[in-house]
Amino acid sequence: MVTGASSGIGRDIAIDLAKLGYDLIVVGRDREALESLKDIVSNKVKVKIIVVDLSNLQKVKELYVLTRNDDIDLLVNNAGFGVFGEFINTDISAELDMLNVNISAIHMLTKFYLKDMVKKDRGIILNVASSASFMAGPLLSSYYASKSYVYRISLAINEELRRKKSKVQISVLCPGPVDTNFNNRVGVKFKIKALSSSYVAKYALTKLFSGKIVIIPGFKMKLVKFLVRFLPDKFVARLTYNIQKKKVT
Repeated sequence: MVTGASSGIGRDIAIDLAKLGYDLIVVGRDREALESLKDIVSNKVKVKIIVVDLSNLQKVKELYVLTRNDDIDLLVNNAGFGVFGEFINTDISAELDMLNVNISAIHMLTKFYLKDMVKKDRGIILNVASSASFMAGPLLSSYYASKSYVYRISLAINEELRRKKSKVQISVLCPGPVDTNFNNRVGVKFKIKALSSSYVAKYALTKLFSGKIVIIPGFKMKLVKFLVRFLPDKFVARLTYNIQKKKVT
């Protein structure tokens, strides 16, 4: 099952999984986009479409009820979006919707399906975070914080699974800027050259199936993760602010 499969990384991961022979449950808000995805891959695999807004947490529970008997052995928690601007000026309703999608929905779906996978002692979960999870992000403060949650909880769950010698795997994808619909929805244009979503999807699955826990596409973002370990948090926040303010709406 792939959430946020309407476009971008989620769509490309779904296409690549179909090439590998995985039957799919594709989840998103845009039925037309999901139907288009189904048309591309349905000659290879079975595809079930579920249209749902994951900011509605009751709908998240209903999604699990609809799919819990489908024996899902790979869950990709990809759905997410950002809200750009100074914290005091951003719209609280949009932010709370974002936190529901980026944190609560991922938390809930991970818990629901992980319990089933642990009982079967097999399965893989890929949570999509961001290179934003490694630092504070002025002007995208809530988004950065939400991705840090996804990153940290995925690592914590992985350690719990390791200690009980579970065969279930949980990994976290942390890309930098990617050329997706994220930019349009958040209302910014990245100055840093973005990776293609197709590249990120292929890289993510290659590393996922090799057992990699933290997956970081691109040398630049690997370097960023390395460097921020040695820099004061306040300095990194100032640097990030200067990068963010160069984004144009």
